[in-house]
Amino acid sequence: MTHADVIVVGAGPVGALAALRLARDGRRVLMIEARAAGETVRDARALALSWASRALLAEVGAFPDSVPVSMIDTVHVSQQGRMGRTRISRDDLALPHLGVVVDYPALTCALAGVLEEAGVTVRWQSRVCKINTLARYATVTLDSGELLSARLLVLADGGSLAETLPGIRRHVHDYAQSALLAQIEFEEAPAGIAFERFADAGPLALLPHAGGYMLVWTRTSDDALRLQSAAPEVLAAELQQSFGERLGRIVGVGERALFPLALRQLNRVTASRVVMIGNAAQTMHPVAAQGLNLGLRDAAQLADSLKGAADPGEVAGLAAYARARKRDSHAVVGFTHGLIRLFDGSSTLTGALRGAGMMTLDAIPPLRRRFAGHLVFGV
Repeated sequence: MTHADVIVVGAGPVGALAALRLARDGRRVLMIEARAAGETVRDARALALSWASRALLAEVGAFPDSVPVSMIDTVHVSQQGRMGRTRISRDDLALPHLGVVVDYPALTCALAGVLEEAGVTVRWQSRVCKINTLARYATVTLDSGELLSARLLVLADGGSLAETLPGIRRHVHDYAQSALLAQIEFEEAPAGIAFERFADAGPLALLPHAGGYMLVWTRTSDDALRLQSAAPEVLAAELQQSFGERLGRIVGVGERALFPLALRQLNRVTASRVVMIGNAAQTMHPVAAQGLNLGLRDAAQLADSLKGAADPGEVAGLAAYARARKRDSHAVVGFTHGLIRLFDGSSTLTGALRGAGMMTLDAIPPLRRRFAGHLVFGV
């Protein structure tokens, strides 16, 4: 039976950051990943990483300069057909940039090489079928039948492994919505501005990406499916009506993808010898682009909480981690869920209140800076 100090399940950005930080602290880390080594990641998502999240990855070499990115210097927030807007700028926080947009496949591909260089062993094309926890260590059984053990098991993927643990339950709220993704070209090229528009048909984001914009549009599940297969000019016309012409006319619509949306959150993020981070702990609506940023803070805090501990799986260290992450994770999940409820309302009064809130942020710099700081650095 192979033994490690820490086993990390999931070699995406969150799992990789946790593995790299723990390995740097002298832990023997073994990763388990369902993808084959070198397999092309087929995922249409463009990730909006805050500048703080990029720094977390770059600090351990997990954000190579070779990864193509688009910079976000300003976030423009508005609502369709009603007063109220706010602009959050890098100058509000005295940062080089507010964040970056990077393709998920490009970042994930780069991580594989970084893990190898750091000496982290990865069991590619392997899946965990069973978890067992004992007083002094945890074991996982792979689909190959192989048994592995570690003093700490870190679940970083979005699977259902956590729910097999005693006392762990997952709260699920289905939004009955899907995110429609598409590459959009406007007459005007990106200038470092990301747009968040609370449109009548559903909130949408336009992220600077590859010379154009990546559209992330929340629609009802049926409506998103309709737009996915509609002619490009149909999507262009509906988007133009909802967004307006601040970037000129839409001149191109690329391939489209759909992602069903739901809030999933565990009642607790630790169990005996096991900790859940990232998507294994919580997944949320993409309206504020906070999911991955929250997960990366999970990974960094886990390494910080366990630094110097003789036994990385002991109760005290895991309890310290859970306490340290509770406020941030609950605040971000609550904020994101609240945004959807607030901006789903279509009454005149609700619209006026939303507008007043945005104008207040725009008019009071200290309040806007505090709000921006929470988005970039967490709570």
